[in-house]
Amino acid sequence: MQKVGILGGGQLGRMLLQAAANYPVETFVLENDPDCPSAHLCHHFTRGDIRDFDAVYSFGKGLDALTIEIENVNIDALERLESEGVRVYPKPAVLRIIKNKIRQKEFYTQHGIPTAAYVVTANKAELRAQAAFLPAVHKIGEGGYDGRGVQLLHGSTDLDAGFDAPSVLEKMVRVKKEVALIIAVDAAGKHALYPPVEMVFNPDLNLLDYQLSPAEIPTEALWKVEAIALSVVRHLGSPGLFAVELLIDESGEIFVNETAPRVHNSGHHSIEAHYSSQFDMLWRVLLGFPLGNTKAILPSVMINLIGEPGHSGPARYEGLSEVLGIDNAFVHLYGKRETRPGRKMGHVTLLSAEKQDLVYKAHKVRQVLKVVSDRSSGSGAGATS
Repeated sequence: MQKVGILGGGQLGRMLLQAAANYPVETFVLENDPDCPSAHLCHHFTRGDIRDFDAVYSFGKGLDALTIEIENVNIDALERLESEGVRVYPKPAVLRIIKNKIRQKEFYTQHGIPTAAYVVTANKAELRAQAAFLPAVHKIGEGGYDGRGVQLLHGSTDLDAGFDAPSVLEKMVRVKKEVALIIAVDAAGKHALYPPVEMVFNPDLNLLDYQLSPAEIPTEALWKVEAIALSVVRHLGSPGLFAVELLIDESGEIFVNETAPRVHNSGHHSIEAHYSSQFDMLWRVLLGFPLGNTKAILPSVMINLIGEPGHSGPARYEGLSEVLGIDNAFVHLYGKRETRPGRKMGHVTLLSAEKQDLVYKAHKVRQVLKVVSDRSSGSGAGATS
């Protein structure tokens, strides 16, 4: 039985471990929080900082393979483990590119992959000199996650909201649709593509609100999306699972926004909606089994369950019973004891052959199911993991 470690113990690790039950694998998790969503589902839990060299290196020694559920890991330790024979998927070299948004954008430029025009700013002084470049999106080079580390700068009066650290200033695209496409790559370089999904974002929290699968885009746009996403993955040159987020502007041009080298929020629907989920697929890659079937069983909608504004404390799920009474509604709670405004607490996937039915039920779920706490909070919205 192979021994596989996961760096990070959040909801992505939790769902990955749920899929691991179907495979001959002994699972290990490294995470600082002993009450994290993954802690009780793995065979072996190690408390430690995934950003610390010694913690990651000690954890990975003796394992057959390692993967991540978040990019903010110690890459030096992963490189050493890789040199000593541990399979690290995705490769550490890929993580070095993806972890830093400046390097990520330069990677797209280097390989002729379409992406929004950008400039690099080292500090706020350099940002203020780019007033003529606005409107733009300012993304901090490292450390951003789930809406944090991103600021929309519409005009010069917004410049003070930018980051006083190395960042990317991207020209704002007049977005018609945002889509994401997940690609699995095995050790031999074979790949499997999931159908692209359409993503709808919460404008206040700047994180995924809900998504529709498959995305309704013209056939020619579908071909371009697939070709561009494949180009990203082929140039990265690593086994693993990759979620490529793309923007389609009002004139039909397509740009890569970002790439996640791991299981991703945009693929959660695949647990029920596809023959092989993104989590099942990653185990196939990690363990050397054939790639799974990415075809959809039925169209779907996936809705994120996010902590309500003004509620911090022990989580309570209002409307859960009513949502569980909806046909083909599948509720996933992430096991987080405490809710906070904007915190991802779970998701609901709906399946139906009729789009109108999906949209109706999705709105019902959003109206009925609320993540609250009996302990009120004075804080406003702010995305937290």
